[in-house]
Amino acid sequence: MSRGLTVGQYLPGESVIHRLDPRTKITIATVYVLVLFVINNPWGYALAAVFALAALALSGVPLRYMVDGIKPILILILLTLALNVFMTPGTPIWRLGRLVATREGLVTGGFLAVRLILLIAVTSLLTLTTSPVALTDGLERLLKPFARLGLPAHELAMMMTIALRFIPTLLEEAEKIMKAQMARGADFESGNIVRRTKALIPLLVPLFISSFRRADELAMAMEARGYHGGAGRTRFRQLRVGPADYAAAAITVLFVGGLVYLRVR
Repeated sequence: MSRGLTVGQYLPGESVIHRLDPRTKITIATVYVLVLFVINNPWGYALAAVFALAALALSGVPLRYMVDGIKPILILILLTLALNVFMTPGTPIWRLGRLVATREGLVTGGFLAVRLILLIAVTSLLTLTTSPVALTDGLERLLKPFARLGLPAHELAMMMTIALRFIPTLLEEAEKIMKAQMARGADFESGNIVRRTKALIPLLVPLFISSFRRADELAMAMEARGYHGGAGRTRFRQLRVGPADYAAAAITVLFVGGLVYLRVR
């Protein structure tokens, strides 16, 4: 398992989080991501961080996987923080020429940085503790009520799962292509932003070709195994909600209630 990116990867285990019904985990993760966007105070983010750390401890996933999952977006986090610090009007706390850092910008940027970190951590935890088959079945069952409106629940769940699982694969492929081209004299680091952007063109072309080839191979493999969509499809393992799922749902309700109380107060 690659530790460069944790979103989209699965780490087998027998923890409490691993044994939860995938529908429960998907629902809780969705609710968590949504409430992250309504938190407006440090106590709310502290409670959200405690919730995420508790889930991480119960999952048995090593902390280093979460840290490695954040590294690819570290530049985005720092850029978000810097833009908010220098672009938000308010009380000046530091000057760098015409750039003025404000206290309000620091608070806003800090909140956004923590929000991104928690978002990546929880979505990574979802895929790390849920197998691709379970994730597809859970998404399909959650989308099943919309099938009456003509929504292809199974096909949509399958596409979402495949797209999610392809994220680390494509990143690994991009890294291999970049190293191969750097060994041949390609330069991706020097020059201004325009030059760096142009230097990525030789990387994107083989990456797109590789992606289409992988997609074609996957489609042929699915057809060779008799896959024809969700019509008449049976499942070896049936999804069942157990006591642990009800307990997880109750804890999530308490968590959301605590955030609502902190926001209102």
